[in-house]
This record gives sequence, structure tokens and C-alpha cells, in this order.
Amino acid sequence: MTLRPVLRQLYRSESSLAAALRTLARRHAAEHEVHHVARDLARWSEEHLAELAATGERRGLRLGEAAPTGPHPLVARDDQLPGDGLLTDLRELHREIAGVSVDWELLAQGAQAARDSELLQFASRCHPRTLRQLRWSNAMLKVLSPQLLTS
Repeated sequence: MTLRPVLRQLYRSESSLAAALRTLARRHAAEHEVHHVARDLARWSEEHLAELAATGERRGLRLGEAAPTGPHPLVARDDQLPGDGLLTDLRELHREIAGVSVDWELLAQGAQAARDSELLQFASRCHPRTLRQLRWSNAMLKVLSPQLLTS
């Protein structure tokens, strides 16, 4: 059994998430908490990418080539919820983080089945950060949506 495709997908999704977080921070710089926390969370994803690349390298993968390039579009700007796009961006970001969380879970489950303790420890160390990213995006949606949807 090989976990190489899971590592590739996780690298792509984590890379896309880092770009989405940077885009969110840039687009909504006036929302100080969103701006600063999104930048911090992007650094977590960037740290995961570095660790994924090193893990992949040890397994004969060159993961940096699998990453999307350029800024993350988050969403098309013509179909957005109220709030100058912030609510729409947070909604899409939350979905993206959930996908990355699923990828970490797949890696952990595959590593456990393959009895690959290195990968299992890696996923066990990184996945909680992704879950914290998910909790933050959910909290921001809960805090901001009432005022943005009713103003």
C-alpha cells in the first residue's frame, strides 16, 4: 500500500489553503482580527507544507511541483453574501479548511493501516492545527454573520 497519492493531495490542498488565508488577510485588512489571525494561520499551513515536502522527499516525492501557484481566488466576486465579500470569503475558506482536515484524517488512517508510525505521528501533530483553523473560521462566521446579514 502506498500513501504517496494522499501526500500529494494533502500538499495541494494545504498549499491552496495557505494561499486562501493570505488572500483573505489581504482582502480584509480593515478587519484587524481577520487580517492578523489569517496571516498567522497561513504560516501554520506553510509550516505544514515544509514538513510535507521533507516527508515526501524521504519517500521519493517532489511535492513542491504539485502545488498550485499564484494568488487564491477564494470565490467569484459576482455571487457573494452581504458584508463586502467577507462573509462569502469566510464561508469558502471554512469549506477549504474542512477539506484539508479530511486529507489529514485520510493520511492518519492510511498511516495507521500501513503501520507507518512516522506518518501517523506527523498527521497527529499537524491535524490539530487544521482543526484550530476550522474552529476559528467557524467562530468568525458565527460572530460576523448576524451583523453582516442584517445590516
